[in-house]
Amino acid sequence: MTALARAAATLRTVQPARISGTVSAVRGLTVLVEDFPAPVGSLVRVGTDGAGAHGAGAGRAGEVVGFTGGCAVVMMLGQSSGIRPGERAVLERTSAAVAVSDDLLGRCVNGLGEPMDGRPAPRDVEYRPLTPEPVPAMSRRRVTRPMHTGLRALDLMATLGRGQRMGIFAGPGVGKSTLLSTIVKRCEADVCVVALIGERGREVRDFVDHALGPEGLARSVVVAATGDESPLMRLRASKAACSIAEHFRDRGKDVLLVMDSVTRFAHAQRQVGLSVGEPPATKGYTPSVFAQLALLLERAGAIDGPGGGSITGLYTILVEGDDMTEPVADAARGILDGHLVLSRALAHKSHYPAIDVLDSVSRVAPDVTDPEHQRARQRASRLLALYREVEDLVQIGAYAKGSSPEHDAAIEVQPAINAMLRQGQGESTPFAKARADLIALTTAAFDQIEKARPRR
Repeated sequence: MTALARAAATLRTVQPARISGTVSAVRGLTVLVEDFPAPVGSLVRVGTDGAGAHGAGAGRAGEVVGFTGGCAVVMMLGQSSGIRPGERAVLERTSAAVAVSDDLLGRCVNGLGEPMDGRPAPRDVEYRPLTPEPVPAMSRRRVTRPMHTGLRALDLMATLGRGQRMGIFAGPGVGKSTLLSTIVKRCEADVCVVALIGERGREVRDFVDHALGPEGLARSVVVAATGDESPLMRLRASKAACSIAEHFRDRGKDVLLVMDSVTRFAHAQRQVGLSVGEPPATKGYTPSVFAQLALLLERAGAIDGPGGGSITGLYTILVEGDDMTEPVADAARGILDGHLVLSRALAHKSHYPAIDVLDSVSRVAPDVTDPEHQRARQRASRLLALYREVEDLVQIGAYAKGSSPEHDAAIEVQPAINAMLRQGQGESTPFAKARADLIALTTAAFDQIEKARPRR
């Protein structure tokens, strides 16, 4: 973007007139402001009495989220304690935007785009809207190029494509964070944008320093909003991560966007919706949750035109009690281009990554893999399914060898398949070798089945 275009974009976010209102009430998470004709999404400052000519930098930040009875409903980005009746609320910006820059690489920022790492603010910034217009369907490029992640279970059995949106469905304690950090460090993306939404405070620093490390952080941008921050900050962090990813996509980069987790985004949107009087619908979730979920997930993808970059989205969905029919999980599965299911049973066996390849699917895998790889993947799935049919009999020693050539081969090859799908954090296998090993393994197993079949 040229300097003139950047200046024009900045001017569009500036409010030339000073608009202010008066605090009349505080209700739950929201503040009611009288005589305040600011549009929804505006950034405001509450409690600016005694500030300079424009109240810049004073008071507490909030966002207009609705209207009721002639009052603007403002939700604070921080705590609302200490706000008094009659205090002024001053409009700062009419459009929700975030500052983006190439200088964000290697940085950790909050939902407002402000540095969290104690370093100076990024340079050469431009402002991008937090909620841009959706990309038209015919402007999206087909997903035809693979993105290898360095994880054999994912690359071989549910291959990712550049521009795909993949959900990772998992309960707590099954290795989700370790899986994400491994993908971010090893994947073929040019830039990684990691959104940590609603995480525990200690986990943000742990993820940046330990899970990512200096090498992973060097090509990444981390956007964090912890669980003790306001729902609006969690929503803003989610959308800001998408806007940052779009900035790099428009420069022709292949971006990996990792969001952990979409469920906490949905919880934050539910809190906002209930605060402005939206009626609960499905199991307490308001209708806006599902509308915003579609808008958020559809921002990933590959685009045509200048730049021609892509955003490959990996979104974690927390399934309560490992229930895959939970409303957020069910809605996300219908929007995404595939899903990985992390199995607690596999985690209990120390099988990591705990990806249940029979329950996982990549809808673009046929478009980004060659026919030989597809055949090997289908054969491996067939062998795993055959073993699952007789697993209980094998465990108690009741299976009679020779009963079925297919089941015999599946039982014999099961340890080798499991060894291929298991992978330690420090273990790495080039994709070409992993693919060749899968083809050789499945070919040998099916050759054995053919030889064992009775001749007519």
